[in-house]
Amino acid sequence: MLKTILSISGKPGLYKLVSRGKNMLIVESLSDKKRFPAYGNEKIISLGDISMYTEEDDVPLADVFAAMKKKENGAAASLDLKKTSADGFYEYLGEVLPNFDRDRVHVSDIKKLISWYNLLVANGLTDFEEETAAEDEASEEDGEAKEA
Repeated sequence: MLKTILSISGKPGLYKLVSRGKNMLIVESLSDKKRFPAYGNEKIISLGDISMYTEEDDVPLADVFAAMKKKENGAAASLDLKKTSADGFYEYLGEVLPNFDRDRVHVSDIKKLISWYNLLVANGLTDFEEETAAEDEASEEDGEAKEA
């Protein structure tokens, strides 16, 4: 599911991939449902390709969202993005992802993470665990096929 949800540099919010054209993607805004072309010269990244820095290995964004969903019982994040202090953001992420790298993860990253999570929840896109389990199974099957 996160593979088809995109972030476009310079544009607020998240976008769903609708179609691919020649030299462009057709995307739909999750917030206002408007469709428009996104071109190759814009920095477009799939949420499935993003991960968070931790003390050990990087953690895929789907796992972070799944932990947030568990903490919030499937509801939107309880933090107020405008009134919360920097320490409040670090404390919140510490509850969700205890071993995140405090030197490389900035407050702006946590704000973006929470706003993306709230946008996904508002649009009913909350099956984060299913995707990671399916991807793990697919990668295990690929590994078994390569060994054979």
